[in-house]
Amino acid sequence: MTELDPDARRDSFATRAVHAGLTPDPSFGSVIPAIHQTSTYAQPRPGEFAGDYDYARSANPTRAALEAALGELEGGRGVTFASGLAAEHAVLTISCEAGSHAVLPADLYGGTYRLLDEVMSRWGLAYDLVDQTDLAALERTVRDDTRLIWVESPTNPLLHVVDIEGVVARRRHALVAVDNTFATPANQRPLELGADFVVHSTTKYLSGHSDVVGGVAITHSDDLYALLRFVQNAIGAVPGPLDCFLVHRGLRTLHLRMEAHARSAGAVVELLRAMPDAHDVRWPGFSGMVSFRHPRAGDIAARTRLFTLAESLGGVESLIEVPQAMTHQSVEGSAAAVPADLIRLSCGIEDPADLVADLEQALASSSPELELQAHRR
Repeated sequence: MTELDPDARRDSFATRAVHAGLTPDPSFGSVIPAIHQTSTYAQPRPGEFAGDYDYARSANPTRAALEAALGELEGGRGVTFASGLAAEHAVLTISCEAGSHAVLPADLYGGTYRLLDEVMSRWGLAYDLVDQTDLAALERTVRDDTRLIWVESPTNPLLHVVDIEGVVARRRHALVAVDNTFATPANQRPLELGADFVVHSTTKYLSGHSDVVGGVAITHSDDLYALLRFVQNAIGAVPGPLDCFLVHRGLRTLHLRMEAHARSAGAVVELLRAMPDAHDVRWPGFSGMVSFRHPRAGDIAARTRLFTLAESLGGVESLIEVPQAMTHQSVEGSAAAVPADLIRLSCGIEDPADLVADLEQALASSSPELELQAHRR
């Protein structure tokens, strides 16, 4: 990634989102990066090739354009992967070794917990879970051999917002990585707050259309960037060029979509806070992620019309899920377990009034009293 033009650094986030990584094609002048659907590149002489382009696992021009764009938006250098978990695995690989210790949030994505608990722990990596909103508790948990503090903010699925600068101030010898998937750089840029890595599932808001799976790890350190690139090539969990093209296309409307997601979420939260059986309603005040608890969580999730019952989040369409039975089964029985009555919403960019009406009817029809009345009729 080339250093961002100093003039471009003064542009607003919206302008940078539209233009990030867009360099006109030198051969034909195409404004949009081409999809280089290739596995290899011709060499004029043995061992002579342009840049990193000898084999597509090592580099691809479509991928390079996306990595440049993501790096620009987060203020670092991006390395993309085939999924968010592959990006997490790369960060863990370069940060830790056998016998190292990591600190995780007590409320976290089930896939992250599974990766640490069932895969990395077999190679001697120890970890502790801690409520990272309690900085004193975090400070007590960080040890001399702690090599990585993994942060989610907002957390998944309880939407706790963590003081990233406070975590960095208590890191001791550890590196700090922040999963910024829920916030996106439109709302939060962890590298500017002192973090060493920022990680995204590009499947979610960055792509924004539920049609691609991918991940990225971004750092402002040249040394850490080189290590990420090495692991990317050595392990080979790279995204295909079409996937990169789709994520890059999604970035250009990120600022508009995040504003629309927040409008939808705000309207939904206003409804939920007025419903007698809905409680512990959570929304960080930005993004489209909302969670709440309800004694008939499963019934409600099965009765919505516009909110599709499905895993994932961050697409233009609204989704609803019950984490304990869906995305967070891997944490069941652990200190990170989530309540069975928790509902997580990913509010899309539909008309907020329609989303409110859909939830309202689902909440009403899940009432035993109303169901009994309907049966009698």
